[in-house]
Amino acid sequence: MRFTRSEIQGAVHRIAAEISHDHPDGVVVVGVLKGCLPLVADLVRALDVVSVVDFLSISSYRPGTGRVRLLMDLRTDIGGQDVVLVDDVVDTGLTLAFLIRELALRNPASLDVCALFDKAASRIAPVPIRYRGFLVGDEYLLGYGLDHEGRYRNTDEVVTLTRAALAADPDAALADLYPGTFRSA
Repeated sequence: MRFTRSEIQGAVHRIAAEISHDHPDGVVVVGVLKGCLPLVADLVRALDVVSVVDFLSISSYRPGTGRVRLLMDLRTDIGGQDVVLVDDVVDTGLTLAFLIRELALRNPASLDVCALFDKAASRIAPVPIRYRGFLVGDEYLLGYGLDHEGRYRNTDEVVTLTRAALAADPDAALADLYPGTFRSA
């Protein structure tokens, strides 16, 4: 499956219109690094309201446990502000549930979640996603911020692969995401 640049930009502009409508007095956009970077950049340029942008970064204590720790915190005081937490993809919801609890302690006026891709079928922790780009299955997504070992983030399209295909060949998505540059053997 492929999500083209046009499809992604259409979703980003739709989400931006929804956020602008819901928050006419402005919004604090909080991005979850690193995967959110292309989405946040495109999203805030498409907003029709004043926005403040900040980022936070998290890391797993142990991969696969759902336990996370905050590596980089916000510099913006979100108390009394309308906040939209932006993530590239929501899978199990465990990380997002942690972030929602953490940010709610800071007393924002409102706290909504935006995700470009929602893997709702994989959800373990129930998290409310107010602004959703695409509902997807359990595919492994690459491109437009979504990576495999730090690779593929810099493309403006997204492709899906199986985890097995990527494990067998980390370069499996090169020809799809960088057409004309890499050729299959």
